[in-house]
Amino acid sequence: MAAGVLSFPLTPFTEGGELAPDAFRTYLRTQLAADPAAVFVACGTGEFFSLTLDEYAEVVRIAVEETAHRVPVIAGVGYGWAIAAQYAARAEEAGADGALLLPHYLVKAPVDGLVEQVRKVAEATSLPLIAYQRDYVTFTAASVAQLAKIPGVIGLKDGHGDLDQLQRLKLAAPEDFLFFNGVATAEMQARAYSAIGIPAYSSAVHAFAPEISKAFFTALHAGDQSRVDELLRHFYQPFVELRDHRPGYAVSLVKAAARLRDLPVGPVRAPLTDPTPEELTTLKALLATGLDLV
Repeated sequence: MAAGVLSFPLTPFTEGGELAPDAFRTYLRTQLAADPAAVFVACGTGEFFSLTLDEYAEVVRIAVEETAHRVPVIAGVGYGWAIAAQYAARAEEAGADGALLLPHYLVKAPVDGLVEQVRKVAEATSLPLIAYQRDYVTFTAASVAQLAKIPGVIGLKDGHGDLDQLQRLKLAAPEDFLFFNGVATAEMQARAYSAIGIPAYSSAVHAFAPEISKAFFTALHAGDQSRVDELLRHFYQPFVELRDHRPGYAVSLVKAAARLRDLPVGPVRAPLTDPTPEELTTLKALLATGLDLV
């Protein structure tokens, strides 16, 4: 999965807020045409938090059918460990290749409890499991060493961006333990992550402009620093500044950009909100700039 961009597809809804399975198939084909290294379905960008269990199972099943085992399908699971285990069971039934354990809901917990949460989910599924640290979840070096010993736990996705601490986690883990850059708009920190041995990252931009995402990944791994700077300066940094206008825009803005490209993704579900008309005008111009660059 470190050999290419990781796709985190959006989940399409109708204007009335219903799941749109046919639209998801159409949209997912555009993602797969860009040859991502893996598809992480029904995760944060895919609005996992607003899907029913049946909707979730359908989304995972469609992703498995459309990828046809050409790339791994990793399904998001989350909430408390008991509910996460139910989602993992449905993902396993649908044919997923692995699961990403999203941060739990609401409460802060001590690190030994966080490790036990991962252990409980891992014991409930045969799917390889990747833990995700962000928000309420922060692992220590000692706890990552514990995670790596849990059967079925294969890696950690980081959403904090604390590279000093992340380097400590990486040194505490075995060499075959996977690490992923999972900060919002991960390209902004991709160089820094790569410098400490973590080249793989999730790309929300891939969800609406795989051409831009792939051009950045290619330049980064070719060591073309001037090209990386160009894309960061003229596209990614302005995109992040627009993303930071309101909470939830890490998803809402991505979905709006996909609609600007006539991708059939529909609106976001509450509690997320769609961008304002003024923000959409800015986003449209920024998208045009990014596409011109590549």
